[in-house]
Amino acid sequence: MTSEQRQFARHLRKHGTKAEDVLWQALRGRRLDDLKFRRQAPVLTYTVGFLCAERKLVVEIDGKQHDWYSEYDQHRTREIEAQGLLVIRATNAEVLTDLDVVLNRVRDAASPFSRLGE
Repeated sequence: MTSEQRQFARHLRKHGTKAEDVLWQALRGRRLDDLKFRRQAPVLTYTVGFLCAERKLVVEIDGKQHDWYSEYDQHRTREIEAQGLLVIRATNAEVLTDLDVVLNRVRDAASPFSRLGE
């Protein structure tokens, strides 16, 4: 990781959205099924919201700006998934109003049985 990437990730962690902070409180310190997540982690040339390297899982939270950048997000997701990672997305509203549903989606995606058909 370059020093620019490191500084960018640090900036994102310090200036996270309310939804990112809420989800981080639920994921940090192995609070969800003893899974280790990192926040604002580098993957390729991108910085992803949350990464569980052990389960090859990326969790992204989409705010309003993602409506404008959906084509870019789709391209980014394809590149990340080409590296063998699974990307799941939730909106800010989902995290803030239905955190349990989001956590269950993360739990399901992280399950060692979730990708048996691949």
